[in-house]
Amino acid sequence: MISHQCEIRVLYADTDKMGYVHHSNYARYCEKARWELLRDLGISYKTIEDSGLMLPVVGMNFKFLKPAIYDDLIRIDTNLQEIKGPLMKFAYCIYNQKNELINKGETTLAFVDEKSRKPCHPSLLLLKALKEKGVHLV
Repeated sequence: MISHQCEIRVLYADTDKMGYVHHSNYARYCEKARWELLRDLGISYKTIEDSGLMLPVVGMNFKFLKPAIYDDLIRIDTNLQEIKGPLMKFAYCIYNQKNELINKGETTLAFVDEKSRKPCHPSLLLLKALKEKGVHLV
């Protein structure tokens, strides 16, 4: 497993009438966090796309424990849990600035060939970067 921490400041535009972060934004926050994890490995999403692969989200699950509010500095702890076949799974724990767990989530992405639009093997660039870090998820 490989982990990464990412901080995001909650924008006013991310909140709803109650002053809480709207639930749809958690998907955006986790997207940023997982791409920062991969960027930390030396692989950008653009690099994966340029190699002819796409990574659509095929599964998503969130557990909302406490609300985040405008101007909170939230921390997202992201774990790349596994790569199995064409699937890559991430887990997230989101904390507010008081270090309280406010959200837990999971996403599953699929490696898809850009031309055929069919599931395919994981990115060799990603697998190489993980191997160089001593991480074996496959």
